[in-house]
Amino acid sequence: MCRARASWLAISLALTPQGCSHVEPPAPPASPSVALPEGPALQASGSSAPTGPAPDPAPDPASLPQTHDVPHAEGAAFEARREALWQAIVGDDPDQAMPFFFPLGAYRQVKDVNDPAADWKHRLVAAYRRDIHALHARLGADASGAKLLGLDVPEARARWVEPGEEWNKIGYYRVFGTKLRYSAGGEEHAFDVKSLISWRGEWFVVHLSVIG
Repeated sequence: MCRARASWLAISLALTPQGCSHVEPPAPPASPSVALPEGPALQASGSSAPTGPAPDPAPDPASLPQTHDVPHAEGAAFEARREALWQAIVGDDPDQAMPFFFPLGAYRQVKDVNDPAADWKHRLVAAYRRDIHALHARLGADASGAKLLGLDVPEARARWVEPGEEWNKIGYYRVFGTKLRYSAGGEEHAFDVKSLISWRGEWFVVHLSVIG
């Protein structure tokens, strides 16, 4: 018994490295005892960390070049502009109708006059605002109960206006004879919308009740 025990002790001493302290073996790479990295490594693996600068906002369509795209009186954008015009008339608030008016950035590109911005503001927008006030007055006591039925654009009569025809530098589609239909007091009525012109395939009002 003593001789066997001495042999076992000798083998153990022989296998123990001399001059080194006892250490635990390293944990395997997948061991749960290994802490997750912090800082950039953790951010790279997470989904909530920002990945770069925010994308640039979409450019204003009025600042982009004109196109020859044919406009149509349909789609979410057209319907939103139509509703804005109607709510402006009902509420006697021309500012609400500005999304349906031909935009200034586009007018600057189109109009061949010395100061397109002044012409847009003091002639066209001023007339648009007066017309909306007048149309609201025509609704009278029925204004709050009036319901929009539709905006009928006779697109078969639309045509492309070439540069130079209407003091314009670039062309656009134009259509006369649009009707804004509504019901009030149990009857159907309509307002004329004198002129729509296009920008990049979308219709906009340029003259509401009066061309001048």
